[in-house]
Amino acid sequence: MTFKEQQLTELLTLTSRSITHLTASLTSLSFDLLRSHEPDVRNAGAKMITRMEAVSKELDQQWQLISELTGVQIPERVDGVEEVQLQSVK
Repeated sequence: MTFKEQQLTELLTLTSRSITHLTASLTSLSFDLLRSHEPDVRNAGAKMITRMEAVSKELDQQWQLISELTGVQIPERVDGVEEVQLQSVK
């Protein structure tokens, strides 16, 4: 791999990593919005979580391609979105 190719690979990796962190931050904010007492705010949070899940899946595809191009292992995901159903017992 030439020096320019290495630089482009590093740029692609750093860009994908930044977008991954941004997605995790927005998802976290969306969960905070879900705790609002305002229905419109909760709806906005729920919609954003759905959107962030779609972005996250596309990022997974990018990371797979980066791994194939560079031979570097895909970073472990610890920020996946998981739906949880809560019920209160009275």
